[in-house]
Amino acid sequence: MNATPAYKDASLAVDRRVEDLLSRMTLEEKAGQLFHSMLMMNPDGTPVTETDGSMLPFTTPELIGDRLLTHFNLLGTYGAREMAQWQNTVQEMAAATRLGIPVTLSTDPRHAFTDNIGASFNSGAFSAWPEALGLAAIGDPELVFRFADTVRREYLAVGFRVALHPQIDLASEPRWARQSGTFGSDAGLTAELVRAYVRGLQGPELGPASVSAMVKHFPGGGPQKDGEDPHFAHGKEQVYPGGMREHHLEPFKAAIAAGCAQMMPYYGQPMGTDWEEVGFGFNKGVVTGLLREELGFEGIVCTDWGLLTDAEIFGQTHPARAWGLEHLGAADRAARALDAGCDQFGGEQCPEVVVELVRSGRIAESRVDASVRRLLREKFRLGLFENPYVDPDAAAGTVGRADFAALGAAAQRRSLTVLTNPEQIIPLSAKSPRPKLYLRNVDEAVASGYGEVVADPAAADLAVLRLRTPYEPRENVFESFFHSGSLAFPEPELAGILALLDQVPTLVCINLERAAVLPEIAARAAALVADYGASDAALLDVAFGLATPEGRLPFELPRSMKAVEASRPDVPNDTEDPVFAHGHGLSL
Repeated sequence: MNATPAYKDASLAVDRRVEDLLSRMTLEEKAGQLFHSMLMMNPDGTPVTETDGSMLPFTTPELIGDRLLTHFNLLGTYGAREMAQWQNTVQEMAAATRLGIPVTLSTDPRHAFTDNIGASFNSGAFSAWPEALGLAAIGDPELVFRFADTVRREYLAVGFRVALHPQIDLASEPRWARQSGTFGSDAGLTAELVRAYVRGLQGPELGPASVSAMVKHFPGGGPQKDGEDPHFAHGKEQVYPGGMREHHLEPFKAAIAAGCAQMMPYYGQPMGTDWEEVGFGFNKGVVTGLLREELGFEGIVCTDWGLLTDAEIFGQTHPARAWGLEHLGAADRAARALDAGCDQFGGEQCPEVVVELVRSGRIAESRVDASVRRLLREKFRLGLFENPYVDPDAAAGTVGRADFAALGAAAQRRSLTVLTNPEQIIPLSAKSPRPKLYLRNVDEAVASGYGEVVADPAAADLAVLRLRTPYEPRENVFESFFHSGSLAFPEPELAGILALLDQVPTLVCINLERAAVLPEIAARAAALVADYGASDAALLDVAFGLATPEGRLPFELPRSMKAVEASRPDVPNDTEDPVFAHGHGLSL
């Protein structure tokens, strides 16, 4: 009778188990570990066994059984029970492979309001909180810890073991599309909040009750030229005209000190510095020299998604984000990223490329082994070999649990930021108990619990208008999810807004996913409030004095697009004469 392999013996030290498993692995099995690809699931909780290639080139059985991948991030929003059932089926597929290496499942953020298949998902079944910007507006590390601990519990229930967050770039370029996922423009506050975030996800140390934190985007993705996003070729340049490169590293130093398990370098191609002008995932001076040697990071380095191969997204071809190395093929790009010090390729599923690099002698198998050790060690530390499955009943009872939902709802209310209230029109508690309300972009059924909803602004005591930060629509389907370009309201939209403000006292609530330019609205609104992801009920509770807003602006609000264009992308809060300074907010 064969003895139990050492790697399956939970009583042995993790390093011994890692070495035992590594010694049994073929080159193909090792190569599979170096890829962290995407999966989708059917709404009923079954794996995808057919694909048209428009989003995912391979089915789930092909990726696990044939290509030998064991790290995946789940795309899409589903029910908790169904996610748990799907997770268990995926783990059964992995258990049926030769070595039975369990799958590590990851996810982009799922606890707020943004829905962007390339960056985050709306909360769906999970508890709904403000975006990270809203947590920064509150500025309470203990709340961030409670948030991350809630995320941990809900993720564990459905089987997510790696969080592709927190995102701790500084919001220093007002036009950049990814600001809603950051903690704003303040490096000191971001450092303080990421320490709490990592502690909430991972606990005192990484273990079976942890969710591993993949912090991003090293070395800070905020300073994008013209605020364009480096998911796309026209946004690939990252620049430091203000000389504040070191400033953007402060939050990452805090994350490393807090023990974050993983780190994701950004797509950006640094220009005009002493760093090589190639994307950070290929940049040895940044990954090995700065992150590993200077800052002492010993965890997993996973590239951002799609650095090696072109991809079909929504039926459109997107080039590999190999900025500075566009002229190279996939194998040369992979070799560069491995030489730079990366352990894993995000969003890719081509292990044959690594196999060929080793067999041709271009990459030593010992280099592959070094990364596989890190990746296997984390699986063992997370307890996946002992307990890869979850309980669908427990998942249904945990995800979106009443107390978690209540914490998120309270945070939404706290995060609301009162920017103007010149006549103290809010709170409305001292006014008529049933004011007549005219609504735009507010749910009538919700608002009817606070006042009498009327169809004509002329008949209203107060109008309630919800707006979103302006952006310039992009024709490319995938890029259309990344709101970029001008922050100013275009005509005739602005004229229509101002006409309402002149007709009836209006409470304006602006959702700040970026730093809106709104001087005219600020001057004419009866009250102006900012939100970072909040329900209509949260807004109306604050408006009627049923909840207390505590938010302070996590970045400044510029006076004009001319001021934005003249500012330096790497310098936080750098626009001339902003309408509202960073940190502004009124108390009610």
